[in-house]
Amino acid sequence: MDNALDILTASLELVAERCDDPAPLVYRRLFAENPAIEPLFVRDKSGIVRGQMLTVAIETLMDLAGPGYYATGMLQSERVNHDGLGVPMENFDTFFVTVKTTFSEIAGDAWTAEMDETWAMLIARAQAVLADR
Repeated sequence: MDNALDILTASLELVAERCDDPAPLVYRRLFAENPAIEPLFVRDKSGIVRGQMLTVAIETLMDLAGPGYYATGMLQSERVNHDGLGVPMENFDTFFVTVKTTFSEIAGDAWTAEMDETWAMLIARAQAVLADR
């Protein structure tokens, strides 16, 4: 997909049009699917850390879709950081899937097959980087 960055950007704009702040929805799903992770956020009373983490995840996907300047290093270093915090690696590895699922639900019928394919491709890229450590 030559235009992965354009498709990713279009999907993000769609989500932004329909939801002021998707972070609470992403983390609600994450905690429902992985209850052991929620206690790790006990000090994040306002959600600022969660919002920042989602922002970094999106920026990393955008770099994977575009120039690829820093995504590999970011993914590998954050995996080590999260391991130190007690986040099981399988939970770290699937965070992007949780984001994609939540975003596609927010977008509803406007989420296209092209968006779904682009997200899947970028998630596969991220997981390949994480597997190559």
